[in-house]
Amino acid sequence: MRKLSFFTIALISLGLWTSCQTRQTCHEPVPEEPDYQDSTQWYVTDRQAVADLFYIISTETGDYVLPNGETCHYADTYSDSLRAPLYGENTLVSGQLNYFSPYYRQCSLQSFESDSIAAARMPLALGDVRRAFQHYLKHQNGGRPFILAGFSQGAHIMLELLKEMDEDTFGRMIAAYAIGITIPDSTHHVVAAKGADDTGVTICYNSVRDTSCALRGWAKSSVAINPVNWRTDSTRATLITEPSPLLPITEQKKDTMSVHLDTASGLLIVEGFTAQDYVLPLLGVEGNYHTREIWLYRDQLRENMALRAAKYVRKE
Repeated sequence: MRKLSFFTIALISLGLWTSCQTRQTCHEPVPEEPDYQDSTQWYVTDRQAVADLFYIISTETGDYVLPNGETCHYADTYSDSLRAPLYGENTLVSGQLNYFSPYYRQCSLQSFESDSIAAARMPLALGDVRRAFQHYLKHQNGGRPFILAGFSQGAHIMLELLKEMDEDTFGRMIAAYAIGITIPDSTHHVVAAKGADDTGVTICYNSVRDTSCALRGWAKSSVAINPVNWRTDSTRATLITEPSPLLPITEQKKDTMSVHLDTASGLLIVEGFTAQDYVLPLLGVEGNYHTREIWLYRDQLRENMALRAAKYVRKE
């Protein structure tokens, strides 16, 4: 029988984890719960736009040792040094949209070395973002249409928010971008995007050199699209951009890449990528471009969010 993904197990484990926290028998140090009425628990850029981007950041936290010698596996949102890496993708993808991104007690990268450990820890992160999203809807959104987006750990959490969404809120959602995860089946509120400007849909993709480079636990994603030409067939597209966010733009030569969707696996095949600094620590696979899912397509994502937002607003 196929092994369940860590996030499927995480949802099954939610009740057990909550009970464990109540009994205080888990013996894992947990940082203070974020108070989303506190502006320090948000990264916000208000551009006075007619639409918002609510973004859930990817895994940017590693295990760290507390003064008492214990190891903590969650981001401390009240620590300046630990909060700094959680600043999000505002300048890369939000364009002219208002940007809202909550700091949350995301699981450390080491948590995902084991499906069972990730399953026990993910509900804490999900609970934080669920509270943040409700606060955003009640106090920050002002009834505007919005894009919901997340990358990696943030995409898994985003997908759960999407499934839980009430119909009124879903009606104001322009689109959902679940980047760098697999979505095996379309479910409640998860409708696969079919083109560049459909609304109320979910966008998903995973980039690899070839199909043998998928991350552990990969299952075919039924929701998959090419973010360069916004097609769901195998039509090739050309992408020209700098390969690395870790080097100054002026020190890089642009790669000319061929990008197409492998419809059998739902993977995005990228040919012509030259960077050597892309492998995800601890979990990465050579030839898997998970760490570049935002960077490589940043221009396409920014333009596409604007396109979908403009179409949604015109329909109102």
